[in-house]
Amino acid sequence: MLFVLLDFSPIKPDFGLFFWTVLIFLIFWFLMGKMAFGPIKDALKKRENDIQDALDESKKAREEMANMKSENAKMQAQANDDRAKILQEAKDMKNSIINEAKDKAKEEANKIVANAKIEIDNQRKAAVNDIKNQAGVMAIEIAESLIKKNLKGDAEQEDLVNTLVDKFNLN
Repeated sequence: MLFVLLDFSPIKPDFGLFFWTVLIFLIFWFLMGKMAFGPIKDALKKRENDIQDALDESKKAREEMANMKSENAKMQAQANDDRAKILQEAKDMKNSIINEAKDKAKEEANKIVANAKIEIDNQRKAAVNDIKNQAGVMAIEIAESLIKKNLKGDAEQEDLVNTLVDKFNLN
C-alpha cells in the first residue's frame, strides 16, 4: 500500500530514491567494514596464523621425532655394544675363574698326592722299623733261649758276660 501512495515504479526509479538507496548502501557497507569485516578479517588472519603455527609446530615435531629416532637408534646401537662388551667381559671373567679353580685344584691334588706319598713312606718306614724291632726282639729271645740251653752253669754264663763286656769296651 505504501508503494501505491508514493507512485513507485521499480522500472523507472526516482532520483531521490536512488540517491538515498545508494547513500544508505554505502553507509551500511562502511559500518559493516568498520564493525563486522574488521573483526572477521582479524579472526581470519588469526586463524590463518594459528594454522600456520600449527603446521610449523607439526613440521618441527616431525623433525624432532626424526632426530629422536636417529638418536634412539644410536643409543640402541651403543647399548648393544655395551651389552656385548659386558657379556664378553663376563665370559672372560668366567674363563679366568674356571682356569684359576682348575689350577688351584691341580695344586691341591698335587699337595694331597705329595702328602699321601710322604705318609705312605713314613708308614712304610715305621712298618720296617717295627718289623726290625720285632725281628730284633725275636732274635734276642731266640738267642736268650739258646744261650740258656747252652750255658747251664753259672760259670759259663759269667765267662760269656765278661767276654761280651770286654768286646763292648773295645768298641
